[in-house]
Amino acid sequence: MANRHLSRSIVLQTLFEYDFDSVKNKKTDLEEVLSRNVKEFAPGVSDVSFMRQLLNTVIAKQPDIDDIIEKAAPEWPIEKISVVDRNILRLGLAELLFADREEVPAKVAINEAIELAKTFGGDNSGRFVNGVLGAVYKELGEPGKNEVSKKKRRKEIAYEDMPIERLGGAVVYSVDKNETYLALVHDVFGHWTLSKGHIQENEEIKKGIRRGIKEELGLDVDVGEKLGMNEYVATQPEKGKIRKQVIYYLAKAPFKDIALPEGKGGLDDAKWFKLSSILDLNFYDDILPVITNAINQLVKKDA
Repeated sequence: MANRHLSRSIVLQTLFEYDFDSVKNKKTDLEEVLSRNVKEFAPGVSDVSFMRQLLNTVIAKQPDIDDIIEKAAPEWPIEKISVVDRNILRLGLAELLFADREEVPAKVAINEAIELAKTFGGDNSGRFVNGVLGAVYKELGEPGKNEVSKKKRRKEIAYEDMPIERLGGAVVYSVDKNETYLALVHDVFGHWTLSKGHIQENEEIKKGIRRGIKEELGLDVDVGEKLGMNEYVATQPEKGKIRKQVIYYLAKAPFKDIALPEGKGGLDDAKWFKLSSILDLNFYDDILPVITNAINQLVKKDA
């Protein structure tokens, strides 16, 4: 069975790109963007019709939805709300107001939007989205407040029984004219992060990291010491819940121009940053310890 939460994440990513392009007066082929995001983040998904219908509803009803957002949060003009938060609100309101309630109960629409905000937004995004959608829900008379879901819960898989997917990433650095730089990639949700990729079966971790960075940034790197490991649980339609283990290393590269390959779903930029400016950037919380460890290692090298 297709995972609707994953499907909503794909729609959110597509809306983000559409909104981002609109600000730049750039025309977006929504079908092309949606297809690219599905291929990149949900290969084999069988729920594309749900995504397409939800996406088209948000776009068609956006003027009405934006008007509702401004009435529910008058102190926050729509253009002042972060791109992530306003598109989560649009998605949530599209389901709350226009979806078939037999298919998407009101409380499901709200809870799903809040979960998206917690995953992709900032520290206060969950509370903000909850507040706006909760206000609209009350105005609607709290439909379905006392309903009990008849849907059977899927059997939960114990954490230790979840399949594991290996990924490898690196803090890529270079030195030019006595200045140390880090190469970072920017995702469509507004965060700077580290280049990483899937480690193939029986592939040595450092070899996989070298391959992945070459494919993503076009850089030949020398992979050095290990920096740390992150693990998180993700849901895939064909596998259900899986544990993704990402091992990060420090990797040295030549200082040359970098650019993402065409059609790199999920990422929209790649740049070199001076080491002194790194901690001013917007990182995910679980990436900060890896970045900090890398900075400490590089400072020791310079000492």
